[in-house]
Amino acid sequence: MAHKKAQWSTNNGRDSNAKRLWVKIFWGLEARSGNIIVRQKWNKFWPGEWVSQGHDFTLYANRDGVVSFQEKKRVRFDGRVYKDIYVLVK
Repeated sequence: MAHKKAQWSTNNGRDSNAKRLWVKIFWGLEARSGNIIVRQKWNKFWPGEWVSQGHDFTLYANRDGVVSFQEKKRVRFDGRVYKDIYVLVK
């Protein structure tokens, strides 16, 4: 008698749906108030002027305007330097 299932095991076949993360509105495009600009896990992009961050790290516009990205250097308390990307709506 076989100890393994011969065909596809019923324990296989589960997978989560893709979350469709990343930038939704790119540089130079119009964003209306409340539009999602970036979907992300943790902070790859940081909220700048007229942009807020949701509890799931989603960045969205607080007013109508044009989306832009800005890179700034940030020095941590131990001297390490990071380049952070800020999302702005102007």
